[in-house]
Amino acid sequence: MVDGHALHGFIERFGDARILCAGDVMLDRFVYGDVERISAEAPIQVLHVRSESAMLGGVGNVARNVVALGGRAVLVAAVGDDDAGGQITDLARAEGQLDGRLIIEPGRQSTVKTRYLASGQQLLRADEETTRPLGEDTARRLVSAIESALAEVDILVLSDYAKGVLGGGVIRAAIDAARAAGVPVIADPKRVDFETYAAVSVLKPNKAELASATNLPCESDEEIEAAARKAISDCGIDAILVSRSQRGMTLVERDAPALHLPGRALEVFDVSGAGDTVVATTAVSLAAGADLAAAAQLANIAAVVVVGKVGTAVVHRDELSSAVLAAEVSTSEAKVVSPEAAAERAARWRAQGLKVGFTNGCFDLLHPGHVSLLTESRAACDRLIIGLNSDDSVRRLKGDDRPVQSETARALVLASLSMVDLVVVFGDDTPIPLLELLRPDVLIKGGDYSLDEVVGADVVRAYGGEIKLAALVPGHSSSNVIAKMSNRSGKKA
Repeated sequence: MVDGHALHGFIERFGDARILCAGDVMLDRFVYGDVERISAEAPIQVLHVRSESAMLGGVGNVARNVVALGGRAVLVAAVGDDDAGGQITDLARAEGQLDGRLIIEPGRQSTVKTRYLASGQQLLRADEETTRPLGEDTARRLVSAIESALAEVDILVLSDYAKGVLGGGVIRAAIDAARAAGVPVIADPKRVDFETYAAVSVLKPNKAELASATNLPCESDEEIEAAARKAISDCGIDAILVSRSQRGMTLVERDAPALHLPGRALEVFDVSGAGDTVVATTAVSLAAGADLAAAAQLANIAAVVVVGKVGTAVVHRDELSSAVLAAEVSTSEAKVVSPEAAAERAARWRAQGLKVGFTNGCFDLLHPGHVSLLTESRAACDRLIIGLNSDDSVRRLKGDDRPVQSETARALVLASLSMVDLVVVFGDDTPIPLLELLRPDVLIKGGDYSLDEVVGADVVRAYGGEIKLAALVPGHSSSNVIAKMSNRSGKKA
């Protein structure tokens, strides 16, 4: 096993990773609502729709994960000339650091998966798709696009969802071209015939796919390893990384002992796209210089993070870094996250029916007034996020002699408190941009403000949130504490 310091070193180099993602792209739609009654027409639930969202799925989700981890992705796939194909194209263009090279096949139906959810649980999934192979001209254009992109990338990922884009000829041509270019290939299979993926660097099946391909049992560590070694030998594959659901993953390389990575206890919220996250993390890690064992460790940790999210989700680089850290040190440091990661966490909490609260400040020297504010804030919600002014922001607000403690020290002190769920450092003079991103259900400020004076109150009220004023503990402030310290220091001098 690779230690955490080395894993963090690889994560820091994720920005250099360039990944070519090719295969079946989809439009993943999510319809969220509430179920409060049974239909009078049939014994089925009635979903009162509240909101909808759409995102790239399939190989598109692999590319999204690459970008979220800090890498750059080239996406090569085929879509139809329909509305869904147009939405997929627009979503690819909207992703930063994603170069979408989508090929349109007239008359083809683009794949759409629509999931209906209530209280964070999937009620139904409806699929619109075709699985027919690409036409000859489209297949040639797809292979040509892959071959052209190989000179620009470190790793080729083939994401095969058996929707017809990666026909046998396309896969073979892509693998051969990558091998000739010296580019390693990672394949996520859906076919029972693993010989289709002969000569790939890493094959990533789940245990059910491995069992079907080898006709061998795949439950225990020993059975997984035996089946993987048979597939490696029979199909000319360099290594197999097997996803084992809550039991973690197993890495089997041709000439190395098997590595069994244990699962971790967690609340599994949604497994949609978890395999895409594993493939993307493995690819980015290898491109960043990790060996396969270290890449598998990082992928295993990323899988733990992503299954706790709603929908076809991604793992951000700082989330992965925090998760690695959380496995080694106190959970306090894992509570300090980026604004983007906090927004995803807040959305997940709301989808679980939890009330998200927010308060902000400099919190330079923690005192009883702060503790009272945080205690009241936590009582007003189920999850509390703290917006913490950065060092530069504090200096602009309080003067050049502040803060007394660095933003890192202040963040860790806040994160150590049980009533605090997340800490987000922000560099603006006001928390308004952060409020617009996080959209908390309740904004809490100290009672030294009036409702009209609370910065960001209009933002929160505009989407239906509430404002709460916490009771003020008189005589306590960081400025007073600092002044007392200065007076005492002066008297001693």
